[in-house]
Amino acid sequence: MEARYNVSHALEIKDILLADAVLTLAFTITLSGGIFGIAGSTSRAAQLIIELLPISFIGVSLSFVLHELMHKFAAQRFGAFAAFRTSTNGLAITLITSLFGFLLGIPGATVIYTNSFTKRENGIVSLAGPLTNFAVFAVFAAALILLHPAAQSYMGFALDFIMFISILLAFFNMLPIFPLDGSKVLAWNPGVYAATMGTIFVLILFTRLIPISSIIFMIIIAAMLSLFYRRMF
Repeated sequence: MEARYNVSHALEIKDILLADAVLTLAFTITLSGGIFGIAGSTSRAAQLIIELLPISFIGVSLSFVLHELMHKFAAQRFGAFAAFRTSTNGLAITLITSLFGFLLGIPGATVIYTNSFTKRENGIVSLAGPLTNFAVFAVFAAALILLHPAAQSYMGFALDFIMFISILLAFFNMLPIFPLDGSKVLAWNPGVYAATMGTIFVLILFTRLIPISSIIFMIIIAAMLSLFYRRMF
């Protein structure tokens, strides 16, 4: 393997932890109303941050980190070199957008180095991430159902919020816009793509935290991202 592809485990772990921390903070700030919401009600904002920070950490760690690691493991299964890397621009965009009360979470991605992937292999590697989000969603949905009728408690909100993060990331990544996962899955197998997006929309109906306006916004942002993604990493 060429030296330029050699990313140490220590560097990769550092990048993963940094991305996890930044995205956790960004989700917390966004759900607290951004900088204007925090400034408008300092005491309430402080309470929200205290409540949301541990939930965001669990949700991001399970939904984002596992998503990226599954890309890595699937790519390695097909003989490719893969490593998670942060993006300086992406980290900045993640934090800055959260300050304005919305979130474009692109702190980094799994970089795969190979010239031999077929469309099928590329599609499977890309699909591994969203399928991980489905698994996380299913586990916490089951926990939420078992918690009933205490679903309106803080614990119920925590479970709902983690489901929200998981399916939100799955939806964004499955948009058929290059370089997102969805573009590669669609190029490999339109039937698999349709089934995956159909599942996502069904699961979106199950969570109570994703407004239609957010979905439309993510589509617009993803389209913009596709125009200049090469500058992100």
